[in-house]
Amino acid sequence: MKNISTYNFQGKRALIRVDFNVPLDKETLKVTDDTRIKAAVPTIKKVLEGGGSVILMSHLGRPNNEPEKKFSLENIISKIEENLGQSVGFVSDCISDEAFEKSSSLQSGHVLLLENLRFHEGEKKGSREMAEKLARHGDVYINDAFGTAHRAHASTAVIADFFPEEKMFGFLIQKEIESVDKVLKSNKKPLTAIVGGAKVSSKISIITNLLDKVDNLIIGGGMAFTFVKAQNGKVGDSLVEEDYIDTAKQILKDAEAKGVNLLIPIDSIIADEFSNEANTNQVEIDQIDFGWMGLDIGTRSIELFKKTIMDSQLILWNGPMGVFEMPKFQKGTKEIALAVAIATDKGAFSLVGGGDSVAAVNEFNLADRVSHVSTGGGAMLEYLEGKTLPGIAAILS
Repeated sequence: MKNISTYNFQGKRALIRVDFNVPLDKETLKVTDDTRIKAAVPTIKKVLEGGGSVILMSHLGRPNNEPEKKFSLENIISKIEENLGQSVGFVSDCISDEAFEKSSSLQSGHVLLLENLRFHEGEKKGSREMAEKLARHGDVYINDAFGTAHRAHASTAVIADFFPEEKMFGFLIQKEIESVDKVLKSNKKPLTAIVGGAKVSSKISIITNLLDKVDNLIIGGGMAFTFVKAQNGKVGDSLVEEDYIDTAKQILKDAEAKGVNLLIPIDSIIADEFSNEANTNQVEIDQIDFGWMGLDIGTRSIELFKKTIMDSQLILWNGPMGVFEMPKFQKGTKEIALAVAIATDKGAFSLVGGGDSVAAVNEFNLADRVSHVSTGGGAMLEYLEGKTLPGIAAILS
């Protein structure tokens, strides 16, 4: 494996797998959030400034293995050009004769964008034939798409076989790996993990893996009610996964056995319907009557969680504390986000990952006050679970 920081790109065509799966306005097809494009700029510029040329490949949305205008990467060219500060060429098929002709003659300092990889079924199937064709576009392969690193697709994993010596990570993936490893492999204490979101079922593997590493584990969001019910609490109409009550009981036992301080909310903001216009009240979290549901953590829980966060040296946050999309129920998530930011200001290292957590720090304008905001929701979750990510393993092999 080569290192992007020391590699000589002079006269080389760098084929870069980026994650430009960005949101588009349904009417105008204009990019509404260019965070992922911005994140890829340092890697692209490194190649260009080093005397190389760049061929970009990505997917966008979920097309049905055929061209669809709303999923065309042509829609995002102007936003890429805006962020790069230069023109970007485009080909309407990633493995057409025209594409190979353009990439083979691409001059140093120029950028070419290939059409959506998922317009071909071979991409998601991990087709070796498609990977071999894509490999013709470059002299060196760079994977900088952390958001798809957990997929064994043609462009993320299989393609690396055709660059046995000339393959590397881009700056974005490097930073993602370093940030997660800094949390999971550091000896700094205390390490606090904040895990929220709606369902225990989607976070079991993460929680189980974290129990061997963290000092404090904060549980929030809808998943907290399964833990409350596991302790015989009254949760009214709150979200509970009945099939996972025994799992929650086991997690509570394991945390105690491993000396992990597991914190569950002690009070809740409840509502009589799932609506921002609902009537609300604040009660003990294990005393919710039927007809009411918990939609945010209460003020005592906020203070309890904040104290633990403020005393931490390493912080991992994945998942909101409540239904923060509704103004009435966003206080818990906002206060926890602020606590993570303040702890970071004081010297803690903080990693925020998972779509809703990232959306929260962005909404509350706190993204620049945490150490790292992950661009890869599913990939980060699987990495936290201890799984091997195909896109990472392919470069390291």
